[in-house]
Amino acid sequence: MKLFGTMPDGTPVYCIPLRRGALSAEVLTYGGAIRSLKVPDRDGKPVDVVLGFDDLEGYLTHGCFFGAIIGPFGNRIGGARFSLNGREFPLAANDGKNHLHGGPLGFDKQVWQLGSAGTDFVTLTLHRPDLAGGYPGNMDVKVTYRLTDDALEIDYCATTDDDTLCNLTNHSYFNLDGHASGPVLAQTIQIDADRFTPTDPGSIPTGELADVTGTPMDLRKALPIGLHIDDDWDQLNWPGGYDHNFVLNGAWGTLRPIAEAKAAKTGIVMRVETDLPGVQFYAGNFIPNGLPGKDGAVYGKRHAFCLETQVFPDAPNKPDFPSALLTPEAPYRTKTVYRFSAE
Repeated sequence: MKLFGTMPDGTPVYCIPLRRGALSAEVLTYGGAIRSLKVPDRDGKPVDVVLGFDDLEGYLTHGCFFGAIIGPFGNRIGGARFSLNGREFPLAANDGKNHLHGGPLGFDKQVWQLGSAGTDFVTLTLHRPDLAGGYPGNMDVKVTYRLTDDALEIDYCATTDDDTLCNLTNHSYFNLDGHASGPVLAQTIQIDADRFTPTDPGSIPTGELADVTGTPMDLRKALPIGLHIDDDWDQLNWPGGYDHNFVLNGAWGTLRPIAEAKAAKTGIVMRVETDLPGVQFYAGNFIPNGLPGKDGAVYGKRHAFCLETQVFPDAPNKPDFPSALLTPEAPYRTKTVYRFSAE
């Protein structure tokens, strides 16, 4: 563990290295962010497949959520408010008139505490006081990153002393040709989802679960990310490309393979497993061109993609969506795995 930087209030931020076999990673206590994830290509050469910054200032300055733990509610809440047990809770509107990724006090902007750690795992913890960021309940969160011989596993746990919302995810930006290799449009994506949740122009779901058949959202067979990304279709025009929740096949609560991405140049294959009902596929539409990244890299639009496992966006305001309710009686526990190979 090494000092990575110091917050404006003097709080130290640490970088924790992890290693297991051919895989290695770096995790920051700021935002619980995955700063680096190196996996072997087809020749056995280590390739860093996630975007990041060289110093803490990069994370404090740029609003891309690189590698961070997102909470207490990942994705968007329409109108920046929700009702629970007959009481309305206003939230910060930080995405137009909507609330995104927990707002200005989201978990991505907090310094997490180091729980336990070993050579191949680290556990981070965070306490969220009642009504911090607008959410009810004193909430305690524990996230464990663990490397296996071929995967990065993320285990999430949360408890509360009052009914609240909980929808945690990780916002790593992946480029399987290497973080500095430019656009990912030639890399392929496959998502095991027969349906997706269409949105309004502000990226808030309408409540419909739409069939992907005959649309650019049909990713049930592997396709290049760039094949349909610029199709003239409102669902792609409004967010500037892919930035949508997919309704995953299989049973919520069962850990199962849900997505696969491949890069021809390196041969790296990433398979995603989760026990959650949805995944946000985001193709890096809003990465600023000319963004200075780590190791001298310069990032830009569509230089990476995200697969953020989740409960559906705006679930608190959509009664027919899977519930994001967390109660004192039932702790939140979920798992997502990013598994790597090369061919």
